[in-house]
Amino acid sequence: MTAVSWNIHRARGKDGRVDPERVLAVLGEEVCPPGTADILALQEADEEPRPHRGILDIAGVEAATGLGWAHGDPALRWSVESHGFLGAILFLPTAATIRHGDLIDLPGRCHRGAVSLEIGLKGRTVRVVTTHLSLGQPLRLVQMRTIGQYLMRRPRMQTILLGDLNEWRPWGGLAFRPGLTLLPLEGPARPSFPATRPLLPLDRVLSAPGCVEDLEVLDGPGIRAASDHRPVRARVRAEG
Repeated sequence: MTAVSWNIHRARGKDGRVDPERVLAVLGEEVCPPGTADILALQEADEEPRPHRGILDIAGVEAATGLGWAHGDPALRWSVESHGFLGAILFLPTAATIRHGDLIDLPGRCHRGAVSLEIGLKGRTVRVVTTHLSLGQPLRLVQMRTIGQYLMRRPRMQTILLGDLNEWRPWGGLAFRPGLTLLPLEGPARPSFPATRPLLPLDRVLSAPGCVEDLEVLDGPGIRAASDHRPVRARVRAEG
């Protein structure tokens, strides 16, 4: 299973222009062409002020990537005008079955949240969680603890956590320790921010120990122009 995560910075490129059409073109050409990924997670993909209206052409994203929007159920969006939950949006293969979904409110000075979907795909049952964590480590600790407590109330299954996790330390941080999250979540760290010259591994794909393989930071002229983050792509093998 291949997963891609990209913080599109509300479609504001390095030139300061908000250009959803540019993001759409880059998604299809450089980030997630059809047939290259099973999971696409976007962050900062809704407007910041309430009611957090969507900024992308969802049908266009589906056509460009070959994946289907996972938030058709209004219960999986912040509002009927949103495309996701506080900018976090998931796209999955049209053959995927969503068996359960939740929106998780996360504490913090800025309203943060996570989307959790339990899906059936390629004969596997897996949970996909995408989020955009706080810049501050104390808040990341509380946010990850909140996610961990939620996961402990759900049935046991392999979990993939991906998104802009804002952990700059290449060796990891306190927020990802199993004693805090209640789950062992691991994955390689590769610099993805800023897009023009990556120094910090803010964007991550995590799962059970040893399951995240071949993590790469994507690059291209469109990627560098469209957002201040580079996307990451990884292969996630089945646990056990």
